[in-house]
Amino acid sequence: MKIHKEGLSSVGLVLAISSLLSSLFIFFLNGSWLSIFLSVALYGFALFVTYFFREPNREIANAAPNELLASADGKIVIIKEVDSEDFMGGKSLQVSIFMSVFNVHINYYPIDGKIIHSDYHPGDNLVAWHPKSSVKNERTSIGIETITKHKILLRQIAGYIARRIVCYSKENQSVKKGTQLGFIKFGSRVDYFLPIGSEILVNVGDKVKACQTIIAKLPNN
Repeated sequence: MKIHKEGLSSVGLVLAISSLLSSLFIFFLNGSWLSIFLSVALYGFALFVTYFFREPNREIANAAPNELLASADGKIVIIKEVDSEDFMGGKSLQVSIFMSVFNVHINYYPIDGKIIHSDYHPGDNLVAWHPKSSVKNERTSIGIETITKHKILLRQIAGYIARRIVCYSKENQSVKKGTQLGFIKFGSRVDYFLPIGSEILVNVGDKVKACQTIIAKLPNN
């Protein structure tokens, strides 16, 4: 299993600490059942951290130029019309994907285009499914002009446990659907803000897979 570059230091640190503590437990507890139990628990946690930072191979779905792929693995938790987002210039359609700690946490570009806006916002750490987390939590905002001349906004949102967002986006950068835009650590959310008139192809509660599930179709005009 390949480990994502953003997790190499975390996995190495957890494995080192687990090995050290396990050795101390076995030494001071004379190899008792308690020392064995604690050692197994430590290595179990280290395996989970390793699993969390996995980087699977992903096939990219064959989508039309105006169709958006899922940017993350997870579950659709919000579909609604929202008031003004400055970048969108008025009302837009919000679609939100919640990632649990068991999902792959790599984020991907959902469509081909050019980045015309990229911004980081410090903030709170409400639970990621909270309706206000999109505007109150630590987050990054990525504005893309698609090759069909639509504007969309993506937002990476840190959750209650997550404390670090990694975003690779830079303004004026051309992007391709299915390439990595960043990583969020431990429970988080990705929001889409789409033009009014977009056709949403998922429902609240649906489970989606990054690069494979088609989320929405942008207007033809």
